[in-house]
Parts: sequence; C-alpha cells; structure tokens
Amino acid sequence: MTVHALVLTGFGINCDAETELAFRRAGADAHRVHLNDLIARPETLNAMDILAIPGGFSFGDDVASGRIFANRLRFQLGDVLLKFVRSGKLAIGICNGFQVMVKMGLLPLFNGAFEQEVTLTHNDHNRFENRWVHLEADEDSSCVWTKGLGRLELPVRNGEGKFVPRDAETLARLQGNGQVALRYADGGGRRPYNPNGSVDDIAGICDPSGRVFGLMPHPEAFLVRTNHPRWTREDVGDDALGLRLFVNAVEYIRDAAREPVAR
Repeated sequence: MTVHALVLTGFGINCDAETELAFRRAGADAHRVHLNDLIARPETLNAMDILAIPGGFSFGDDVASGRIFANRLRFQLGDVLLKFVRSGKLAIGICNGFQVMVKMGLLPLFNGAFEQEVTLTHNDHNRFENRWVHLEADEDSSCVWTKGLGRLELPVRNGEGKFVPRDAETLARLQGNGQVALRYADGGGRRPYNPNGSVDDIAGICDPSGRVFGLMPHPEAFLVRTNHPRWTREDVGDDALGLRLFVNAVEYIRDAAREPVAR
C-alpha cells in the first residue's frame, strides 16, 4: 500500500524539504504543497493519509509565532481539516507547525472542534534556543507517532517554545487523557533540560485519538546517525530516532488499511 503525505509550505515555512525527505525515507509518497494551492484546491487532501505542517517562521512570526498561518488554515480550510482528522488520518505540526496547530485549535482538540486551550509563548529567558535536547516519550500516551521511542535526542530551534495550558484543569485533562506525548528530560546535568520553561516539561502533545501530534523539537533533523552532533565522539546508536517517528506514522496507516472491515 502506498501512503500519501502532504507537506505544507509557503510564507516562511523553511523545513519543508527535510520533512518531505523524512516521510520518503519512512516509505511514504510525500509531496510539498503551497498553502495557497491547498486553499485553491482543498480536495487535494482527500487523497492524502498524512498532513504535515513543518517548522520555520511563517509570516515572519508577525503578531505571534504561527498565528497568521493558523488563521488562514482555520478560516479557509477548517471544515476540510476537521473532516480529514475525523476520518482516521494523521497530522503532525513541528515547531512552527505546532504553534500553528495550537493557535488554530487543532490541538488539543478535546471536544472535536477548534478551540484554543493551550499556547506556545516566549521562552523564559527571552532568547532563541538552538541546541539538541534530551526527550522522553510517555509510554502511556495515546500518541501513535511516539510509540516505542523511549528516550531520544532532537534539536530545538525556537524563540517561542514555552508550552502553557489555559489553566490547571486543562493541564490535568491533558495528563489524564494521555495527551502529553513528549517531555524534556534530564540529560545528565549538562545543561538545563527544559530549554524554554514549558509547564510540566511538555515538548509535544496529541489529540485524544493520538493521531494528531505537535511538538517543538525537530525530528526531521535526525534522519541518519551522522546528523547527531556527537556521532564522532560518542556511541549514539545506529537508529536515528527522529526517523522512527515518521516510520511509526507510515506503519500506522498501513496497519489500519489491513484491518478487516466489520460486516
């Protein structure tokens, strides 16, 4: 079975080529599509299994990171996107894409409709972070993208990466639903492990189904072991765990297609 992935681009998105490559290495047929082209032809999504909103600086981070891109998606493609995710398909937002998802209300999607419940705002120290961090996938999460990942390292590249829920009740709901998929983890005390001050060390969340996922670190930047900054000095293993995240998504779609249809 061919798995089809659509990678959005345009208006300052700049990680689209790497994200497209990640899906191709994971075994999917992936293509980049400009946001304007998708708005003009929303039926393009009908043939897709996975939607990706990559990282970058959409619209120059004007107003707030991801806000303008989020508004264009919500108010020009909202019904199409809800139909897409309700049909059992997958979506991922990486860094700026995660900011887009939370600000349009596609995450955490508690009640199946667009509503902003969380945000990503300025890092506590008001500086841009560009470094590799240690992460831990929550094994109790419903997220299909992070299954079996355990501990891993990925780079962060953001100035507005601090995850903040609306209130304590929202945080408790995320935790209780298994929607906290990825957290910043202690890497042995080399540096502060939470690079932006995110509440509960949250680096990524999913919707209640586990199929819609957003994260601030960049898995598309770790597709081969030589992407790791210490590969010449340490045993970083043979698996590029950033790639594994995309493989999980492709395998999920293939497994779902093989399930027998109830009669």
